[in-house]
Amino acid sequence: MPITVVVVDDEPLIRSGLRAIIDAEPDLSVIGEAADGAEVVPLVRRTNPDVVLMDVRMPAVDGIQATRLLGEGLANPPRVLVVTTFENDDYVYDALRVGAAGFLLKRTPPAEIVQAIRTVMNSESLLFPEAIRSLALAHVRADQGRAKPSGLDHAQLTEREREVLRLMAKGLSNAEIAAELVLGVQTIKTHVANVLAKLGARDRTQAVITAYESGFVPLT
Repeated sequence: MPITVVVVDDEPLIRSGLRAIIDAEPDLSVIGEAADGAEVVPLVRRTNPDVVLMDVRMPAVDGIQATRLLGEGLANPPRVLVVTTFENDDYVYDALRVGAAGFLLKRTPPAEIVQAIRTVMNSESLLFPEAIRSLALAHVRADQGRAKPSGLDHAQLTEREREVLRLMAKGLSNAEIAAELVLGVQTIKTHVANVLAKLGARDRTQAVITAYESGFVPLT
């Protein structure tokens, strides 16, 4: 079965361009479009896509709020990839914090767009780990002097889970982490699931952001 995708953007040309790129792949299929975040939850309920490509800036309901609504309103929300013009957009970081699995620049080459969709659907590695680290660094610097989030402090991760989280932040896949720690892939999947549960994170991206913001994984 193909990976099904919904495209959300207030510009028709952007939507049609993304549709053309995605539908050209045999394992991907666009099954719906929306022009604003306000349309996203009803559309997702009707179509049940695997992935949503979400413009981060829209006039009525932006991509941050739409991503939050998906997480709050659906028992099994789709993976969200936010789409933006600027890599250091504060909106992007906020969208990642509320549940987006990754982000894409509007100038991203077509081959990277389709690979990003496959990566977030697979959910076994972090998409663009260096870009996420840079966003977290900018955010932490802007918030210097404020109290750090305490979620990780009280998570009571085991030493092995801490090792796994550090390697997740580097962008390693489950197979790569297994090779690094000389463990089975299924064992790593169990550790990753435990890390997400203890941090209250929906996916690897949220877990890694928590690790950065708490200071557990150094940003420099």
